[in-house]
Amino acid sequence: MVRVLVVDDEKIVREGIAEHTDWEGLGCELLGTASDGEEASRLAKLLRPGLIISDIRMPKLSGLEMLEELRRENSGIKVIFLTAHSDFHYAQRALKLGASDYILKPFSDGELENAVRRVLGRGSLLQEGEEERRLSLPALPENANRYVKEAVLRIRERYREREIGISLIAGELGVSEGHLSRLFKKDMGISLSSYLTMYRIRVSLRLLRDLHYRVYEVAELVGYHDLGYFSQTFRKLTGLLPSEYQARPRD
Repeated sequence: MVRVLVVDDEKIVREGIAEHTDWEGLGCELLGTASDGEEASRLAKLLRPGLIISDIRMPKLSGLEMLEELRRENSGIKVIFLTAHSDFHYAQRALKLGASDYILKPFSDGELENAVRRVLGRGSLLQEGEEERRLSLPALPENANRYVKEAVLRIRERYREREIGISLIAGELGVSEGHLSRLFKKDMGISLSSYLTMYRIRVSLRLLRDLHYRVYEVAELVGYHDLGYFSQTFRKLTGLLPSEYQARPRD
């Protein structure tokens, strides 16, 4: 069993994660919770968790400062960061400090559990079924090349942009497309373009479950300006058209 510490200054979030996560099903044991980075750092040194799930912005000591402190002691604790701030620089710094993953608040049902499974190398068993299982993204290795980390960050932050892709990212990073492509495939196991496509379609699944969005709106929100191409890509990866997925009865 992997021992877990949950850290968030928002009581409702902290308690929600602690009480409503199937820790046993994840092969984990919840050690406790902390309301700020200072308390979390103290508990981590005392209890030695294998995984910390933590907010980034907190009083006294931020999540990033907490991780810096733990890394100075050569701690190999895995960390998943939660943040409501879609800020590239926070995520960039988190990954440079060796964070295992990060997800944006508010996260959907099953998203945190799947992040835990990815980080612990236990695969993905998303609650929504076969479509999400087909789209399980590889976890970013802690020792991934810095260009790969930067590329993943740009995809996660800017997947809505029509122009985002290997050419743009490689240009911004100052490396050749071929070099970035080789590094990405080596560290992630799939191509950068495949990762981008899978990430976009994963996001679209969540948006389609919100019946306030129409299919063409979802396509635009995930970076597709050609509805036909979006539908074709969605069907190729999930086995369903977006309209079929959205219309499917849910529990």
